[in-house]
Amino acid sequence: MQVAFFCAMTLECRMMEKDTIFTAHEGKPFAFDVDVSRVFEDMIQRSVPGYGLTLQMIAVIAGLYAQKNSKLYDLGCSLGASSLALAHGIKVDGCEIIGVDNSAAMLEKCAVNVAKSPVRVVLCHDDIQDVNIEDASVVVLNFTLQFIPKEERLALLQRIYAGMQQGGVLILSEKVRFADDFEQTQHIALHEAFKKAQGYSDLEVSRKRQSLENVLIPEPISAHHARLQVAGFEKVQTWFQCFNFTSMLAYKK
Repeated sequence: MQVAFFCAMTLECRMMEKDTIFTAHEGKPFAFDVDVSRVFEDMIQRSVPGYGLTLQMIAVIAGLYAQKNSKLYDLGCSLGASSLALAHGIKVDGCEIIGVDNSAAMLEKCAVNVAKSPVRVVLCHDDIQDVNIEDASVVVLNFTLQFIPKEERLALLQRIYAGMQQGGVLILSEKVRFADDFEQTQHIALHEAFKKAQGYSDLEVSRKRQSLENVLIPEPISAHHARLQVAGFEKVQTWFQCFNFTSMLAYKK
């Protein structure tokens, strides 16, 4: 994929405000507020290994599975990177992208980012658990489900499945945990080493970890596969993993 295309999907080649929230942040649970929206582009690229590749492959998947005159949903769209990836990947006519987020601060910046999208993007300020899903050929949950209470995740996936067209796909990207204690410990160490290699200090890494406790609840890959199948998806596969971050494809046949 050409560099120019990659930059378009990562919210354009421009100076991003550096994430320094956790140099002074202490004791406050993580939230997608105004402060986070201001530095989110930098934060996610420096915190999620493989994030850029995930966006590139969302475009590829959209090119293969987006159906003519259908809707594509970006649930938890944040600043619109996944919406733009979908838009640049679509190869058929008549598609519309629906971006949904419950953070007004994130949506305000998202609106600016998707303004020049090659495909119409409609933004909705709503809870993804309440939004109506219909005529969907591709649905994206890109590091979103992990912020939903575990007991409410199945109902959301069932609603997504019910609103999808035959032949549609769900892209689910998540931070995961591992049942084996050694494997879990090593992946945490690798992830933290990655963040430090991106310029985060030991203090920032520690404070962010504390702020996400009881906010971001990861689960094993096997739990995600099992839940997706219970929700109705006939086939599920893991197509990407980098340390404790993974992305899955769930198919409605």
